[in-house]
Amino acid sequence: MNTVETGAVHRMMGALGSAVVRRPWWVISAWLLVAVTVAALIAGFGRPTEEDVSLPGSDEASGQLIFEAGDGRLDDPANVAAVTAALDRVEQAPHVVSVTPPAAAAGTISADGTIGYATVRLDVGPRSVTRQMSDDIVDAAAPARDAGIETVPGGALARHDAATHTSELLGLGVAVIVLVLVFGGLVAAALPLFTGLLTLLIGVGAVGLAGHLTDMPGVASTLATMIGLGVGIDYALFLVTRYRALLDDGMAVRSAVVATVASSGSAVLFAGGTVIVALGGLAVAQVPILTTLGWTAGLVVLVAVAAATTLLPALLAVLGPRIGALRVPGLRRRGDSGAFWGQLADRVTRRPGRYALGTAVLLALLAAPTLGLQLGQTDPGDDLPGSPTRVGYDLMAEGFGPGVNGLLSVVVEWDAPAAGPDDPRVLALRQELSATNGVAAVAPPAVSDDGRVSTLRVQPTTAPSDPATVDTVAALRDVQPDGGQLHVTGAVAIKSDLTERVADRMPWVIAVVVALSALLLLFAFRAPVLAVKAAVMNLLSVGAAYGALVAVFVWGWGTAVTGLDGPVPVESYVPMMLFALLFGLSMDYEVFLLTAVGESWQRTGDNLLSVRTGLAATGRVITSAALIMVCVFASFVLNPSPVIKMFGLGMAVAIAVDATIIRGLLVPATMALLGRANWWRPGAGGPAVEDTQTDTQRDGLLPAGEAGRPLDAAAGLPFSTGGNPP
Repeated sequence: MNTVETGAVHRMMGALGSAVVRRPWWVISAWLLVAVTVAALIAGFGRPTEEDVSLPGSDEASGQLIFEAGDGRLDDPANVAAVTAALDRVEQAPHVVSVTPPAAAAGTISADGTIGYATVRLDVGPRSVTRQMSDDIVDAAAPARDAGIETVPGGALARHDAATHTSELLGLGVAVIVLVLVFGGLVAAALPLFTGLLTLLIGVGAVGLAGHLTDMPGVASTLATMIGLGVGIDYALFLVTRYRALLDDGMAVRSAVVATVASSGSAVLFAGGTVIVALGGLAVAQVPILTTLGWTAGLVVLVAVAAATTLLPALLAVLGPRIGALRVPGLRRRGDSGAFWGQLADRVTRRPGRYALGTAVLLALLAAPTLGLQLGQTDPGDDLPGSPTRVGYDLMAEGFGPGVNGLLSVVVEWDAPAAGPDDPRVLALRQELSATNGVAAVAPPAVSDDGRVSTLRVQPTTAPSDPATVDTVAALRDVQPDGGQLHVTGAVAIKSDLTERVADRMPWVIAVVVALSALLLLFAFRAPVLAVKAAVMNLLSVGAAYGALVAVFVWGWGTAVTGLDGPVPVESYVPMMLFALLFGLSMDYEVFLLTAVGESWQRTGDNLLSVRTGLAATGRVITSAALIMVCVFASFVLNPSPVIKMFGLGMAVAIAVDATIIRGLLVPATMALLGRANWWRPGAGGPAVEDTQTDTQRDGLLPAGEAGRPLDAAAGLPFSTGGNPP
């Protein structure tokens, strides 16, 4: 399986490692300089986000101050005086352009008079509304609160980035425990943590700064944090494990660093590349939020790969054998051969049919709830009880009905100019809209100065997340005004369009991501059967993730554990984003496992032996890496945002299933059943046993005067596993 392409990758990474060990302090200084620069830019300019999920050409945002009278009605003289005094001060707050007070005539005071809202217009766009702006406005409304009137922000004023610090700290805490147990020492455990945190600072910081150049949803930074922590630590874990194995085998420090970058560094490069390629497939959807989430997550993965293949080797070169220092008493470092995994592989390969059938049935059961997956949209009513967005949402719904939180805008372009709001065509349109099923109220129309455009605000009878509201949007679009063209917009209408587009594009995205990932695996191993089988296996782990989403969030199984107070719809773009992410991340473990199996196959030509030794060599390190990633992802279920909870749960379930059931049972079982067919290549019966001298050694990339054993167990492989070769 010796190829020009993979040999070139191997030589390139070996050359990179050689360059790093010659100037390690330069590399470390460069990374620290970049980190300090990014941190300074964030401190100076912030990280603006846009919470509205939209399609091109849409921009829907509003800010309200919501009032609830403690005694009497809001339009009682004493309460009117308090609200007026409050709004006078609000008008003086920074960035406030105008304030429209609550009024019964305008429909902004509830029928019982206890709840009302003022509309606050700002001189900044929705993505530029900061917590400080909202706090200034709410603080300015103190006269109303002093009079016993509850005052809470609504709309854009209540939209803040959900803090992720608790999730990050919990994920890091688990990672520390796992790394210490794996390496048995604090220095070795600290290296993956250091590179992971630096990846987080630079990658997520760059994503935040990009919000100054383009609309950046708040979920982008949180998702980038999840990915950055997971892959940043995992990639470093594989390299540190490989480096220590080489040192244990007697290789000199500089040679071991170069060998690690050439072998495991190539694996990380390929693994990260598969994630980036999978995320790039999201562009097929032509949905802006998916495109944005794709390139931002891909950027963080790119930073993680760069840190693992340059910064980490520089640190290894500086530390040398001191990487084993500060050992934890009572912890014995265990070899990577993995007696447990070897025994498991032996059992599976002895009865592959039984294990293949059993795991297939189990995976089918896990994925079965996916049949009930229906794409929808969340709203602030799904947020945690007591959160600013939820309090404002509930007050508005209590006072004006659930549809007030999802107002629709009906815009009509007239063929002939309208005479004004009293034009018969406009009045007839308002009457027809009012009679439409699902409509609670239609506000008085507004007509442009030239009479060409009329706008009417429509309040549905149902909440934004209610599927019935989407039906209302469709019904409104069926209205055909005489002499005009009607359009329906607003956040709910835009999200319903988004849901429809995602559903239409999902098959194309799946096809592109699967095809590209399979081609990359084919490029690496030159084995079509392995490439196709890997794609199918990844689909199974994604199916398990979808099943978990439906069971927890739609059916409500264990919803209370997530912090929610009931079932919520699965946000329309979540499954597609999850598919790309999970397909790429799952391929990481497939690459490491198949590389180890392929190494043994090249030496022995014995498929069953190769499967057993490959799983034994990688089982411990893959499980450790997966455990870190699962805990990092699962910790984000604590995030207040229902969408982030969906990402966290879905990714944690998929990685757990992938690293245990699929990689530990199904993959070895199917490889045992397929036999030599695993290694079939067009025009060849399979890879031959080849000279074990590596490309890196032949090209003289190891430091002069430092000899060592071959970097890989087989020259033709593009890279090597993180554990000891069998």
